[in-house]
Amino acid sequence: MARPLRITYPGAFYHITSRGNEQRDIFKSKQDREKFLTYLESATVRYGAVIHAYCLMSNHYHLLLETSEGNLSQIMRHINGAYTTYFNIKRKRAGHLFQGRYKAILVEADTYAKELSRYLHLNPVRASMVRLPEEYLWSSYKYYIGSSAPPTWLNTGFILGYFGNHGDKYRLFVEDLIAQTYESPLKETVASTVLGSSAFIEKITADHIHGRHDGDGIPALRQMKSRPLPDEIMRSAKRVIDNDDKLARQLGMYLCHQHSGLKLKEIGETFGTRETALCEASRRIKGKIERDEALRKQVEAIKEELKI
Repeated sequence: MARPLRITYPGAFYHITSRGNEQRDIFKSKQDREKFLTYLESATVRYGAVIHAYCLMSNHYHLLLETSEGNLSQIMRHINGAYTTYFNIKRKRAGHLFQGRYKAILVEADTYAKELSRYLHLNPVRASMVRLPEEYLWSSYKYYIGSSAPPTWLNTGFILGYFGNHGDKYRLFVEDLIAQTYESPLKETVASTVLGSSAFIEKITADHIHGRHDGDGIPALRQMKSRPLPDEIMRSAKRVIDNDDKLARQLGMYLCHQHSGLKLKEIGETFGTRETALCEASRRIKGKIERDEALRKQVEAIKEELKI
């Protein structure tokens, strides 16, 4: 099985999860949770980790973590390794505590940090462990709403900055989704690796994916490399349809709709059109391609150039 694709650089922001082996509990006592928090603290001191938010459940945990030095593996080896050693010694056991490697999703912080913090802080509510998030002792939520002074190693300022540093506004933001069914923002993750806008994904692909041939995360690597972005699609469309800008644009919209993997909203914003209009235009050009053999060959030429 391929190892997860890791994209690391100074200032990278991640949503981290790590689960117990065979879904077993990794926290069995108050002392366990307190000990784990000391390893979060030491990770900030020794390795420059920036902890923005956390939630310790019974058999897994969530972190929003930033690497000031691009050293994610070093940070996580410290946190999970030190805690595993503590847990095994305390219970006179040996072997793995966590299920495989931790999951790290690279996040466009300005777009998703506040949504992910809300999702993370509502975990105990969704699990029916508490009625309100502030009732759960083992998350960073209480520090965000000002009911407790945050420890020095927890950075609440970045996310609270989106709310004018007002904890009451953050509380309203989080509580707005209590008792509501909503999708996890993580469902928009690309290749199980990156969560962000099309522009962010394009930059990450250009800076950290193209030209990479290592064995880490090969399926995700292939998926990231094979996803043509709107700018690439339009450049190819204009090269093949070099005498008809309108047709090139129509084909570009259609191919973005079919192959980019982006949300309709993002594609619509790229082309300056509404989602409904985009779907209708894509449907019309698809029918035209099916009826016109010459146009079909042009589309195949674009797809061949894009390797899709």
